[in-house]
Amino acid sequence: MAPEYAMEGVFSIKSDVYSFGVLLLEVVTGSRRSCINNIMGFPNLVVYAWNMWQEENIEDLADSSIIDTCSLDEVLLCIHVALLCVQENPNDRPHMPFVVLALENGIATLPSPNHPAYFTQRSSDIEQIRNIIYNSVNNITHTHIEGR
Repeated sequence: MAPEYAMEGVFSIKSDVYSFGVLLLEVVTGSRRSCINNIMGFPNLVVYAWNMWQEENIEDLADSSIIDTCSLDEVLLCIHVALLCVQENPNDRPHMPFVVLALENGIATLPSPNHPAYFTQRSSDIEQIRNIIYNSVNNITHTHIEGR
């Protein structure tokens, strides 16, 4: 969900572009947007991808099955386009025809992405409760009484 919609209820064509960028990152990394926090300690997949981009460590971002089936240039292109799609300012996000053109034709001169939109982290108390709920072991005792 685009941050401008989540925070202010503003929805536009660029909200869909944001969602497509997140989807593209999920496909390339093999991770869901919300699961990275549990894996890498980042608030979400978008922040993780941005940090890997900044560190020029993109090869480690892509899932091994993607690396095995695609060229590194194709993977870099997908990540670059995805980061353009998830930029904080909706006006900085590309239009979908540009995204399709870039992915189909491998445009070599893409603009550098600005920092992506960040969501506010949940408070640590809520996060701890969520982890306890997800990681709890539920026990049940079932007694079945039969008559003679």
